[in-house]
Amino acid sequence: MSTRGEQVLKFDFSNCFKENLGTGITVSELLTDVNAVTHSLNYVVESSPGFLRILKTNESLNEVKSLEKWIQKFDTIVVIGIGGSALGNRALHSALKGFSWNDLSNKQREGKARVFVLDNVDPESFKVITDKIDFKNTLFNVISKSGSTVETMANYLVIRQMLENRGIPPKEHLLFTTDSKKGALREIANKEDIKTLNIPHDVGGRFSVLTQVALLSAMAEGINIEDLYKGAKKAMRKYISCEKPEENPLVVAALLFYRSIKENKNISVMMPYSERLYNFADWYRQLWAESLGKRYDLDGRKVNIGQTPVKALGAIDQHSQIQLYNEGPNDKIITFIKVNTFSNEVKLPDYINIPDELQYLGDSDFSSLIKRELEGTAAALTNNGVQNMTVIFDKINESSTGDFIMFYELLTAVMGKLLNIDPYNQPGVELGKKITRVLMGKEEEDISEKIVKAKRRYLL
Repeated sequence: MSTRGEQVLKFDFSNCFKENLGTGITVSELLTDVNAVTHSLNYVVESSPGFLRILKTNESLNEVKSLEKWIQKFDTIVVIGIGGSALGNRALHSALKGFSWNDLSNKQREGKARVFVLDNVDPESFKVITDKIDFKNTLFNVISKSGSTVETMANYLVIRQMLENRGIPPKEHLLFTTDSKKGALREIANKEDIKTLNIPHDVGGRFSVLTQVALLSAMAEGINIEDLYKGAKKAMRKYISCEKPEENPLVVAALLFYRSIKENKNISVMMPYSERLYNFADWYRQLWAESLGKRYDLDGRKVNIGQTPVKALGAIDQHSQIQLYNEGPNDKIITFIKVNTFSNEVKLPDYINIPDELQYLGDSDFSSLIKRELEGTAAALTNNGVQNMTVIFDKINESSTGDFIMFYELLTAVMGKLLNIDPYNQPGVELGKKITRVLMGKEEEDISEKIVKAKRRYLL
């Protein structure tokens, strides 16, 4: 089953149904629940969540563009953030600028900035990044909505000291992307007149890739953020306004994932057959895990619901994970990501003296090979009764990337409504943050000593 009509992305759901799997549900059986999904989609749209609202107002896009001339003075942008404040930046960078961008000369980049992401507090990875940059030509974009994210603020404090030790005025090399009114970063910015970008109050970190959080670094390295928005807006209209639910890929995907969770298929694998899109599998992992993994539903009932997202890379993980997916527990739904047109090609030679057993490779190319790898893997999974779908990029560009982002943000919100949980909070994350601050010496009123310390230790 593939969707019809003009669109940037295409979706192939053929291998999700009994007609091809030999087991499971038929297309008509799946569509019996279509009204529940359309109701949930309408509810999400009417509630106007921030990630949809900002596309209508352009406020994030316009605020970032107001800094366009200023950031042109910097050779390098270092994003200091973690989670939703980092993953979107990294995903856009790898998808739309590729692998070698940061290694190019300024002339080769036509004056556009290199972009690095400083998210972890691993001292060794910190040194790797800071050794690569010239502090005098670098802008450090510190991103934290609360202004209190432990890892982000620790990186900020060290970077600030490094600027000061080099005699570089921090004010001229810092940008804070944070809450418009409160938090430590806002307080410092107001006191020291540091430039800021506002994170919309109604957009959480994992939904923030199309806000100031990721648009600034994208614009700095030459990504056309207006085309990114156009792709997202077109997708929003397409998924919201499709008159026939059975032809709306968002509705079909929501039906499939909702049923898979109810059938205890508790693992969702995203497997791009493009390394440029691999970081979007990371972005998806946070979006899906934090949004849908909840202990309680909206009625206060204990449900412990959720689906564990796993990333894999084609064709590499055909040689590590696919054995399990084919012959292990049938508790997964697989999403392949296919690219029709790559930006580069590698031809295989057509040598007369190629061994007979390799003749099938002669006079072909890598893009054809990796596509056949995907098709072969999908066919094997289907033969073993494992549900799998494919998201198809004609090519990777701003428009198709914007479509991809909007599809998964909308799908996640709709799934939250179907599961009767809040997809926008993350209480399990907050508890770990509080305990970390206590362990570092900060007092937290609602964290007792018995929560922090293990009742029994068993060290060997």
